[in-house]
Amino acid sequence: MAEPGLRALAERLQATCLAAGLRVALAESCTGGRVGDALTDVAGSSGYVAGGIVAYEDAAKAALLDVPAALLAEHGAVSAEVGAAMAEGARRRFGVDLAVAVTGIAGPGGATAGKQVGLTFVCAADAAGTTVRRHAWDGDREANKAASARAALELLVERAGVLAASRTGR
Repeated sequence: MAEPGLRALAERLQATCLAAGLRVALAESCTGGRVGDALTDVAGSSGYVAGGIVAYEDAAKAALLDVPAALLAEHGAVSAEVGAAMAEGARRRFGVDLAVAVTGIAGPGGATAGKQVGLTFVCAADAAGTTVRRHAWDGDREANKAASARAALELLVERAGVLAASRTGR
């Protein structure tokens, strides 16, 4: 079961999406499916969640989310560019209104020159474009994964609210 904070965000997202007729999809890497788990813990999520892809390896990001190999080679999997491409790929693949992607270094290993443990990009793609948020968590692996999942849900709630308002004219 999702932690209470994640569940509350998932419930808010579900209410907004169902009321506005929005559908969402997910592309997760460092969170390993935690965002999808939080969404599907709420009964009725099948009314708006189309699906999700956990793409951990670069090859999976390329094959399943259409992330260009050149982006992966130039910027690395943990980058704003790849996170945005993951969100856009999930949106296209699932044919949804809104998709979120998470890519980062949960730790304790994986840091590289210029990319520390905890560096995470959370990105959302919708008809208005792609929103990219950079985070630098400072917890252990579990805390970094939880913070990343929370940030993804917060961005989904934010963008779903904007999309819903544009549909209703409010």
